[in-house]
Amino acid sequence: MAATPEADWVSRFADEVIAEAERRAPGKPIVCASGLSPSGPIHLGNLREVMTPHLVADEIRRRGHEVVHIISWDDYDRFRKVPAGIDESWAEHIGKPLTSVPAPAGSAYPNWAEHFKASMTESLAQLGVAHRGISQTQMYTSGAYQEQILLAMRERAKIDAVLDRYRTKGRTGAGAPQQGKLDEDEAAAAQEAAEGSGAAAEDDGTGATGYFPYKPYCSVCERDLTTVVAYDDDSTELTYTCQCGHTETVLLSEHRRGKLVWKVDWPMRWAYEGVVFEPSGVDHSSPGSSFQVGGQIVGEVFGAQQPIGPMYAFVGISGMAKMSSSKGGVPTPADALQIMEPPLLRWLYARRRPNQAFKVAFDQEIQRLYDEWDTLGRKVAEGTANAADTAAYSRAVGTAAGLLPVTPHPLPYRTLASIVDITTGDPEQTLRILRDLDPADPVASLDETRPRLDRAQHWITTQVPAEQRTRVLPEPDAALLAKLDDDQRESLRLLLAGLDGHWSLEGLTTLVYGVPKTRLGLPMDVKPTPELKVAQREFFALLYHLLVGRDTGPRLPTLLLAVGPDQVRALLTP
Repeated sequence: MAATPEADWVSRFADEVIAEAERRAPGKPIVCASGLSPSGPIHLGNLREVMTPHLVADEIRRRGHEVVHIISWDDYDRFRKVPAGIDESWAEHIGKPLTSVPAPAGSAYPNWAEHFKASMTESLAQLGVAHRGISQTQMYTSGAYQEQILLAMRERAKIDAVLDRYRTKGRTGAGAPQQGKLDEDEAAAAQEAAEGSGAAAEDDGTGATGYFPYKPYCSVCERDLTTVVAYDDDSTELTYTCQCGHTETVLLSEHRRGKLVWKVDWPMRWAYEGVVFEPSGVDHSSPGSSFQVGGQIVGEVFGAQQPIGPMYAFVGISGMAKMSSSKGGVPTPADALQIMEPPLLRWLYARRRPNQAFKVAFDQEIQRLYDEWDTLGRKVAEGTANAADTAAYSRAVGTAAGLLPVTPHPLPYRTLASIVDITTGDPEQTLRILRDLDPADPVASLDETRPRLDRAQHWITTQVPAEQRTRVLPEPDAALLAKLDDDQRESLRLLLAGLDGHWSLEGLTTLVYGVPKTRLGLPMDVKPTPELKVAQREFFALLYHLLVGRDTGPRLPTLLLAVGPDQVRALLTP
């Protein structure tokens, strides 16, 4: 990797993790970790929980070290609430493990957790994220954690004492670091993130009958509306009552239907898996939060060390409001991958340090992002990009396993978006225009421009409001043509006369910018002057009115190519 650790945050963390792993467990595989709750759609904020350790683990792997990136699926968490768009009858399942809740109506998956895991798993595959998934349902119900559960129960007084240090300091999250004032969209996404967290609304095990870090699921109603009322350390007999009226005594050494409370569960897993690196969100980094408390519990109870790792900042969405209102939630990685290629989405996470907030664009900003991405690609190819940008680009386009698939003939995203907007995606018309873009390097088939073409088309059809779509006038605007003055008529004549000789994207760009220069008696290579800029704006506005009936639209050279020479002449001839 070309960048120095000072310039490249991924390299710096890789250095630290390798050194820490060598200190803790020399010669063993290095474990990086993420945790995801499939309690609902797993959104782009949660993706940072995965991408941060993925990028670090991949750098460690590139250096020849054995490393594993585990993703713990918190699918044994309780079902907390019925989300928007789901029938209220699902309320009867509140309190059950996510894997015991039926999937949303019409789903092909066996339960709620698997339904929401599936989309994320597919997205991670597209993004090249190699990982080992761990189902917490499988771990708990198989008895894998039984020794750890019994240990936590024996040491419950010690755990209670750790928790008690923070109980008088206010509710968890009160001291969370702030990232500045959030706008309406960001606040909505932040709320969504908090509700999806494994720590959300989680009690710490305190009850009227004493402190117990283990929460059984009721064997009758399957919910966690239970209270442990007695426990014997020697026999491991545990008695619980449930709000449904059921009371039961079980041997905890054999019981498989329950889990440790979150603030004990997380550090237990650090010890069990030997995690060296795991980032944490802002919601886990305040005084008394699960990450801080877990750092003490993992050492005092489980005899291990807390992972190293940064606090990661909020990921916002630009253009989220439209999606939120239509889908009842914030966008997911699958949503993003429908409008952008995987390397671009990887780049957004790779180029910013974890503590830097950024936004994923679903609005017009995506066109600028793609322009920036393509420019960076050219600079990297030329060797003119700086070290940090080169490193981020390299991490975006591939992993230690190889390069990700790319579009063979990557035309500008904004050009593709304009074309599919004007043609409404008609393949024959789209290919006709693409062939005319650059006669020196013509597009032979639409497949050459995929998947970028498909991403641009999906963006146009799902994210651009109908009133902003481009509709070419079916007939000439006779009234406007009749009112043209001599200067406007001459400008149109010059444009139409130059069509045949300039019929390419570059040629039409020269032509439409050149007509006002000719009218002002200026050479083609003149630098823009205030007078020229005014003349160009007026000419462009006239063309837009005659072609699409409004002041603005797609870039005029692209629009002219899309309309075609015959229709251009029909619409622009006075």
